[in-house]
Amino acid sequence: MSLTDKLSVVIITLNEEKNIARCLNSIHEIADEIIVLDSGSTDKTKEIATSFSKVKFLTHPFDGHIQQKNRAKSFANYDWVLSLDADEALDDTLKNNIAKLKGNWTKDGYYMNRLTNYCGHWVKHSNWYPDKKLRLWNRHKGEWRGINPHDKFEMYEGDKVTGYLKGNILHYSYYTLEDHYKQVEYFTDIASKAYFEKKINAYWWNLLINPIAKFIDHYILHLGLLDGWAGWQIAKISAYATYLKYKKLLYLQKKSNS
Repeated sequence: MSLTDKLSVVIITLNEEKNIARCLNSIHEIADEIIVLDSGSTDKTKEIATSFSKVKFLTHPFDGHIQQKNRAKSFANYDWVLSLDADEALDDTLKNNIAKLKGNWTKDGYYMNRLTNYCGHWVKHSNWYPDKKLRLWNRHKGEWRGINPHDKFEMYEGDKVTGYLKGNILHYSYYTLEDHYKQVEYFTDIASKAYFEKKINAYWWNLLINPIAKFIDHYILHLGLLDGWAGWQIAKISAYATYLKYKKLLYLQKKSNS
């Protein structure tokens, strides 16, 4: 098999002992190599990951989601790469469709849907589904971009022929509401700093208008109300996260001007 026929799977990790085995089990059959790039786990992530025969376990200090994912991509030995987060796994339909493609790539990259499990509920609305992701691609034809922590893979100019695969990436996002609130604190720290560094300004009205708009978008426009309790919590906490991001950005602006 040539470099084009084989498939690398790349995953970044930090304290993912709860999720990593499920992720690896879902891709072990179709992967020719699995690159796990860890940023200093103190739990059993390494022990679990290295118990899988195809895993190459590497470490590097975390310097941003975009930076770490591009670094993981650079360690892949084969041209075609599937990128997953540790809390994700392939369903059987998606796994089988990827297996059929190996060695018969007709596009530069492939989109797929992501279906999120939120505190035990599969979320079918709330602007969380189908949540199309470009996760399978020729590593020479694109890179991770965006504003941390919201990374996205983008094809280079001229290499934009993409396809779509049926099936779902199963995303096991938050096990408890406490997990969600902790992630909000973490992500809004990163996002506010990234906005500040890019000179994206916040104003007092962002604290009012943007959270309300976020809630309406998730709960009404994207039918989060049909997701029941999960839809309400997602809309509410997403609105709070938007408020917190702009509050922290305003603080950074005020601090820099003092």
